[in-house]
Amino acid sequence: MTKLTVSGKTIEEAISKALSELGTTKERLRYEVIEQPQKGFLGIIGTKPAIIEAYIKPDAVEMGLSFLKEMIEEIGFSVEIEKKEQGDYILFEIIGQEDMGRLIGKRGQTLDSLEYLTNLVANKQDDSYIRIQLDTENYRAKRREALEQLAHRVSRKVLRQKQKVVLEPMNAGERKVIHTSLQNVSGVDTYSQGKGSNRHIVIVPETK
Repeated sequence: MTKLTVSGKTIEEAISKALSELGTTKERLRYEVIEQPQKGFLGIIGTKPAIIEAYIKPDAVEMGLSFLKEMIEEIGFSVEIEKKEQGDYILFEIIGQEDMGRLIGKRGQTLDSLEYLTNLVANKQDDSYIRIQLDTENYRAKRREALEQLAHRVSRKVLRQKQKVVLEPMNAGERKVIHTSLQNVSGVDTYSQGKGSNRHIVIVPETK
């Protein structure tokens, strides 16, 4: 992070100089006042300028991207990461020539962990939250489709046997897919129970 010491007759003037020299905007500028301006004798003799130390706020997405690249390299993968804006979130599409199964992990656990850590780093110094999603080899879409199929298969079993079925633990995003898939299916209800990594969905016959 490059810091710049700037002076001016007033703090506002020093800020204006910092914006010009750093080539940035007020939204991205961060500064600390080192010395307040002081008027001297008769407002002239001994006058001291305002001094600030200024820097550009790190770009949250770029911080997340840099962190992710470093983490993946430490795992032992050589990849490219494409950054795409997807409405209310940023997608980091990981592209590699190797088998990406190890990077995805069992039921996407490794990919989810990398995603969680990337979001922590990206939002560490940002005033507003940005959401970053990781994907590789279209895993997210494939997993969603598999969950939707599971939801409807289990719902048919519940309707047929009139007994509840407890699904395996899932993260919040995957549980939402199950809930959404069955919200309009007549005859079944869904709810989540358990805590932390053991939180799971229960599909039950609808009570009238």
